[in-house]
Amino acid sequence: MSFNFSQVFVTLAAEDRSKMLAFYVGLLGRQPDAIVGEQYAEFQLPGLRLGIFKPKNSHAGEFESKSSGSMSLCLEVDDLERAIAHLRTLGYAPAGEIIGASHGREIYAYDPQGNRLILHQSVLKDANVEQAN
Repeated sequence: MSFNFSQVFVTLAAEDRSKMLAFYVGLLGRQPDAIVGEQYAEFQLPGLRLGIFKPKNSHAGEFESKSSGSMSLCLEVDDLERAIAHLRTLGYAPAGEIIGASHGREIYAYDPQGNRLILHQSVLKDANVEQAN
């Protein structure tokens, strides 16, 4: 048994939606593609729809977390040092060091709500990599 769906997208809950929206406008260098009142904003990015919403008061407790757990928003970048410098200008500099991984170099950062961002510079673009089917 299966079900039909038309899209998959990521949403981030934010008690202070204005602060989160300002962060993502600065990070992505563009305004949202859609805004619905004070409750929701959406960016339509290459390969991803990213929504930022303010939870209803009756559901706010479901979104209270000081950790993003196993979920991360990964941004593939061409120049990792430049991306880190951009985060610094936004006031959210990564606290750690650049990590070497088998697939490239990356660093962890966090948005105003504490959601993990992974800024990643790939070595796989030019490598002969087996594609999953």
